[in-house]
Order: sequence, then structure tokens, then C-alpha cells
Amino acid sequence: MATKCSAAFGAAAIILALSVLPACRKQAGASRIDPNSPVEMVLPEKGAYTGAFMDFGDTEDEVSLEVIEDFEKMVGKHQAIIASSSYWGEQSFPTANLNLIWRHGSLPLVFWSPWDRPYEQNRGPDRFSLISIIEGKWDAYIDKWGDAAREFGHPMIVVFGVEMNGDWFPWSGTFYGADTWDEAHKNWQGPENFRNAFRHVVDRVRARGAKNVQWMFHTNNYSYPLDTWNFAPAYYPGSAYVDWLGLSVYGQQFKDEANPDIPSLVDWPYKELAGLDPQKPIMIAEWATGDFPFSVDEHGMRKPEWIKQALELFRTRYPRIKGAVYWHERWQNSDQSFSNLRVNSSIESLNAYREGVAHPDWLGDLILRPLSPPGAH
Repeated sequence: MATKCSAAFGAAAIILALSVLPACRKQAGASRIDPNSPVEMVLPEKGAYTGAFMDFGDTEDEVSLEVIEDFEKMVGKHQAIIASSSYWGEQSFPTANLNLIWRHGSLPLVFWSPWDRPYEQNRGPDRFSLISIIEGKWDAYIDKWGDAAREFGHPMIVVFGVEMNGDWFPWSGTFYGADTWDEAHKNWQGPENFRNAFRHVVDRVRARGAKNVQWMFHTNNYSYPLDTWNFAPAYYPGSAYVDWLGLSVYGQQFKDEANPDIPSLVDWPYKELAGLDPQKPIMIAEWATGDFPFSVDEHGMRKPEWIKQALELFRTRYPRIKGAVYWHERWQNSDQSFSNLRVNSSIESLNAYREGVAHPDWLGDLILRPLSPPGAH
């Protein structure tokens, strides 16, 4: 979900209890795993899982096997994580999409956004306002979605209200009191409403028995506006409600922007996010930069070098990163220009991506092992 696009949207091994993947690939030499038995997905002690959002249409939910296979053939690597969206305006659970991803041998990452049509950024709350969610107006839908998630039965990671610390989505604290101080709760009112809605949603889905759902708290790398009340910690619903910490990291998205290097985009946000919990795994849940051949920026980086640097530093400089999902998308702007974030926007960019993910520390296949039954020692 590219943060600013105008047409589309934008320490030991930690073990997540998951169910087995029917078509999942195994580590070399591993014994055959019964597809119907529960397993654990082990986060790699070294390296991280690679994944992608593959330009699944304007509503980010037109998932197809052809698109997935074409992308993987192009980059030369199976994707351990595949991202897509589920909007509250559709009032449905994306069973078909998730089954397709699961059977392909990948873990679904779902951006579950409380958003109504038309899905346009930079406008205020719609009928799925955080207040209406907290007050229980959408409990029937949440419960139905939770039931469908339970029936799906396979592991999935869900992001509720992505990039809440930006001002482009209607669940931003900007629209809910922003920096108004709540003396009774000793909190900023804007982030407080998001935290309460997040907890409400998670509690209800868990109450439906959807134990296969892992929850991600997913922020933009830098807050907009960049003010204390809007920093990521103010929105954090608490470690009891979060399994993953997620971060969006975008370079240049428009021709008049710079393309900063990875340390300047990640160092401080990574430290901020890591400080929320000492053990939660971190995912670069969205990352990409555009290709603007006619844009001149003496202080920025060209896309091939940026991709190369990202794929190196994500796995070497930031030890808690256990997954990275590239946002492979192109869209047309209002001035008729294009923002092309796709990995194949140029031969040089594609080669940089292919060479980067070819490193053995970038894992394209999930690591699984049988899950011990309850009470086993």
C-alpha cells in the first residue's frame, strides 16, 4: 500500500504456531511433513523471508496464480510471503485469494483496512470510523470475518489499519483528536482511538477461535506530521495484541522527490519500532522506490543502487528483520506521469533485485517443523 500514490494504495528463533502449508516447500533433506498435521514456522536465526505485493489491481485484491508465477520467474525466486488487501467496504473475507496463496506455498499477508469506497487517500473518516468500530457498530462484520479466517484454517498475518501514523488514511490519529490530551487516560486522543479500535478488532477475531491469525502493528517509517503525539509508540496497542512489528520504507515515489539511502530511511524508525517490544520479529512489510530516468538529484540514489543497498542492509544491519515484502506496482499520477515502483522498471533495477534476493540469507521458502501437541514435553 504505497503511502502517497494517487491511483492505487498506497533474540533466539521466535516460533509462530501455524498450520501446515499444502504445497509448502521444505528445507533440503527435511523429512516429509503431513499436509494435514499442524506445524510450526520457525523464524530464521540468520536471514529473512522474502515476499512481494505483485500489482494485484487498484484494490490490491486481484490475486492470480499467473501473476505470482510470472513475478517469481522474473526475479528467480519463490516468494515466502505474498501480500494483498481486504477492504471493509467489500464486507467479505478473501477466501479464494488466501487459498491460492497458501496452495502456492506462501504465507498470506493481508492488509485489512477499515475503508469504504471510493478508496481514495487524503480524506477523513467514512462509515468505518474508529469510533463506530469501538462502539460495536461493525461487530457482526468483524465476527463474520473472524469466522471465515478460522474456517480458512491456515496461517496468515493480518495488518489492521496500516500506516496509522501517516495522515493519508482515514484511520490516522489526525482525524480523531490528534494531539488533544486525554487527561483521564494520560494519552493523546488521536492515537488512543486507534489503539482502542485495534484491541477491539483483535479481541473479537480471537473470540471466534481464529488462532491461525497473527497480528501485525504496521507503521510508516516516519510519522506525518512528525510530532511526538503521532510517533509510533503512541499508537501501539500493547504486546498482547501484536505478533509482528511492521514498517513501510519507500524511497522516491514521484519525480520531484529525492531518493534517500536506506540508513537514513530505516535506522531511526527501526530503533523506534524495536523499542516497542524486545522480542517481536520485525518485517519491512512494504518497501520500494520508483524509476525516474529524467529526474536529477545529486544527493539521491538511483533505483538499482537503492535496491542493492536495501537487500544487503535489511539482512545485515538490522538483525530483527525477519521478512521484507517488495511493493511491485506502477500507477499513473494526476499529471499523467507514471510512478513505476516495479522491480522490472529497468533492466538494471531488475538485475539488482535478482542478484540481491539470490543471496542464501533471503529465504523464499518457509521453514516448517511439526507442532508439538498441547501438553507434550
